[in-house]
Amino acid sequence: MSGLGPQRDLQEAAAIERRRHQELLRKSRIFNARFRTIGVDKDALDAQVKERKIQEATEKALHEKFANEMKRNDRLMCLLEERQKNEIKDMNKALQEFYRSCQRPQSRRDFDLYDPQALQKDRPARVSDDDPRCTVSGMQRFVGEDLNYEQRMKFQKEQLREWFLQQQKDWKTALADQKLADDLYDKFRVELDRKLMEQQRKEEENRRAVCTATKDFNRIQAAELAYKKELEKSQTLKDNMDEITFLLRGDFLSEKPDQAISPLDNRVLVNRWKGMSQDQLMAIRHTQKEQALENLRVKEQERRREAEWDRQRLQAARAQLLLERDRQRQSRERRRHLDCLNAELSQEQRAKNIYLKEEEYSNIPTAQFYAQFNTTTR
Repeated sequence: MSGLGPQRDLQEAAAIERRRHQELLRKSRIFNARFRTIGVDKDALDAQVKERKIQEATEKALHEKFANEMKRNDRLMCLLEERQKNEIKDMNKALQEFYRSCQRPQSRRDFDLYDPQALQKDRPARVSDDDPRCTVSGMQRFVGEDLNYEQRMKFQKEQLREWFLQQQKDWKTALADQKLADDLYDKFRVELDRKLMEQQRKEEENRRAVCTATKDFNRIQAAELAYKKELEKSQTLKDNMDEITFLLRGDFLSEKPDQAISPLDNRVLVNRWKGMSQDQLMAIRHTQKEQALENLRVKEQERRREAEWDRQRLQAARAQLLLERDRQRQSRERRRHLDCLNAELSQEQRAKNIYLKEEEYSNIPTAQFYAQFNTTTR
């Protein structure tokens, strides 16, 4: 019971000190107007959240509209590029077809120089101008020997002229088609640029309208917020003055000890406790003195018990030392007796060996006896 009393007193003292520290912290929070919160206008906050969501939805719809317009323009540009590639491909295909149909190798003027079937088409020697084989050494004539030279040259010139006229006509037609295609493409690009500019102008107008509406909404909201803050400031000031007046006139700061007594029974209200009386302090000091005397008595008993244990340990150690010395003495005596016994047995064994050797030496010649004797002595 004497050990539980001081422990309970220490716990109570620690609890009292902890409550006193919490009360000091609470007092610092109460009188610190910077960190104290009176209340929050939840309706205003909900309205702000709702307006913010509406604004975010409007901005999201506008961004989606811009994104859809950009996607549509990208698809349109892809279609135009694909159309242009197809036109270029068709034009190249038509040009190749023209080369294949109108500019064949057989229609060239120098085709006869590298015609692979020239030898098959050519006739050996001459067949005219009194041909029969144009002997005279087989030279087959030289300058002026071609009878159709004028008609052939005239025909070739006419053919070249026709080819050239046809090429000029085809080239003019191709240029006219290309110019028409370029004009149509330019008109299409101009119309597309005009539509894009119109769309951009409309988007700029919509953006300016949205910005104007947003500015007006923000200005109104800022005015309302300033008005609300002013009202909250005045209400906070009024509440602070009321709270300070209540605290100054209340029992908390008046330090009345009677407020710690519960109105229902004699229990002490810890949240209103303002300290102990002199009688209570004297009783606590008297109890502390008794506890100190009790602690001194317990320590004295503990010291005597430790001294008794030390004395008993010393006696046990001394008896163990004496026993160990007696055991060592007996061991030495046993070892000494064993050494004497071993010496006697050694002497008997040596005498026996000498006797046996003498018996053996008496049966051998003298020379062998001396040789063995020398060997044994060595």
